[in-house]
Amino acid sequence: MKKNVLFLLADDQRFDTIHALGNPDIQTPNLDRLVAEGVTFENAYIPGGTSGAVCMPSRAMMQTSKHLFDLQDLGAVIPDEHAILGEELQKNNYHTVGIGKWHNGTKGYGRAFSDGGEIFFGGMWDHWNVPVNEFDPAKEYRDWRTFTQDPFSTNHTIQMPADHLTMGKHSTDLFADKLIEKIHDVATIEQPFFLYGAFLAPHDPRTMPEAYKNMYDPAKIPLPENFLPEHPFEFDVKRERDESLEAYPRPESRVRQHIADYYAMISHIDARIGTILDALEETGQLENTLIIFSGDNGISIGQHGLMGKQNLYEHSIHVPLVIAGPGLPKGKRVTQRALLLDIMPTILDYTDTPIPEGLFGQSLLPVIADEKPGREMIYLSFTQRIRGLLQGDYKLIEYATDFGAHTQLFNIKEDPKEMVNLAEDPAFAEKLATMQATLVQQAEVMGDFEFPQGKEYWEKKAELAGK
Repeated sequence: MKKNVLFLLADDQRFDTIHALGNPDIQTPNLDRLVAEGVTFENAYIPGGTSGAVCMPSRAMMQTSKHLFDLQDLGAVIPDEHAILGEELQKNNYHTVGIGKWHNGTKGYGRAFSDGGEIFFGGMWDHWNVPVNEFDPAKEYRDWRTFTQDPFSTNHTIQMPADHLTMGKHSTDLFADKLIEKIHDVATIEQPFFLYGAFLAPHDPRTMPEAYKNMYDPAKIPLPENFLPEHPFEFDVKRERDESLEAYPRPESRVRQHIADYYAMISHIDARIGTILDALEETGQLENTLIIFSGDNGISIGQHGLMGKQNLYEHSIHVPLVIAGPGLPKGKRVTQRALLLDIMPTILDYTDTPIPEGLFGQSLLPVIADEKPGREMIYLSFTQRIRGLLQGDYKLIEYATDFGAHTQLFNIKEDPKEMVNLAEDPAFAEKLATMQATLVQQAEVMGDFEFPQGKEYWEKKAELAGK
C-alpha cells in the first residue's frame, strides 16, 4: 500500500520554537509529539532569499527543488519546464490537495493540485479576513478582486484572485478546518493522498484568538542573548517592511511583547496540528501517513537589533524540519545539514515516485539511515546585498552595499547566537582567507556571477575593495 503524505508549513517559524527541541519558554505539545515519533533535522536551512518577501522564493524552492538562482521572477511564477512536487505525485496516482497560502502563481498551483480549498494567493494578510478561493476544477482562478494593500497608510490598491472570505475567522483555524474536512474526504477514496497545508501564521500581523492572547506574559519572556537595540552597522535593511515593525532603538519591553505574540501564534498552530493528527487517527490513516512539518524561513524579532528575516543570520535562515511516518526512526535527531529544497526529492523517494532530473535537492532518506552525509557546505545569498558560506563549524557573511563593506566570521558550533565576530581576530586570519576564497569559488560554481543580483553584489564588492 502506498503511503499518504501530509506536509504542514508554517510562515516565519524559526528553528528554535519547539519546546522539545530546547525552548523551555514555548508550549508546543503536538510538535513535541512529532519530534518524539519521528526524525528531527536540527540543522535545516534555506539558502537565503532573492526578495524581501523571503517566503516567496523559499516556497518556490520547496515545491520545485530548484535553487534560488534558477527561479523565475524571484519565485513569483513557476515556469512550465520546472517539475512541481504535487504534479510529480499525481503521475504516481496520488490525489493532491492544496490548502492555505500559495505564493507562487495560480498556474503553478493548478499544476500541483487536483483538489483543494481555502486557497490564498498572496504573501501576508489580516488573519481574520483572508481573501481565499475555492478549488477551481478548471484551474483558472479568474475571479480577481481589488483590495487596498494597507488601508491605514496608503490608498494603493492591488488585484488578487479571491472568490470569498470568512469574516472573523482566524487564518490558522480557516486552514486547519479545511485540512480536517479534506482528511475525512480522502478517507473515502482508494487513491493515496498528498495533503499540503500552508499556514499564514506566525507571520505578522501577530493576532490570535482570545484563548492564546494572554498565554505568554511578556514580562517573563527572556530577551534573546543576542538582543541589540540596533544592528552594529547599516547594510541597507531599514527600508524593508519588517524592520518598520518596531522603533529604533528597539525597546526591550516591546521586543518581549513581540516574542510573546509570536509564541502565542505558534501555540495556536500547534493546537490545530493536534486536531489534524486526531482527524488522521479517527479516519484510520495516521499509521499510513508520512508527516512533515517545517517553516519557510525564520525571523529576527530583536536578535542582532533586527526584526525581520532579510539577513543571513541563523535566526533567519535556520528552520524547523520534522519528519515522522511509517518506517522512519522515532525520536531521532540528525545534526547533518539539510536544505528545504531536499523535501521534494525526499517525498518522491519515500513514495517510490520517480525523481526528475535537474533537481538541486537530494533525498534525505539516506541521511536518516546514516548511509550518506548531509550538506557540508551551503552557499548563502540575500538579494544583491549579502553573500555567505556555511562550512563545517563556521559561517562567513559578507556585505556589500552603498553603506560599505563588512565581513563577519562566526563559529556557530561554539557561538550559535553569532555574537563574536572572529573576522576581527588575527588568530582566525587564515580561516577567514580560506573561507573567502571558497566563497568566490562557490559563487562561480553556483552561477552567481551571471545571476543579476549576484552580478550587482560582486561588482559592488569590487568597487568597495578598490576605494
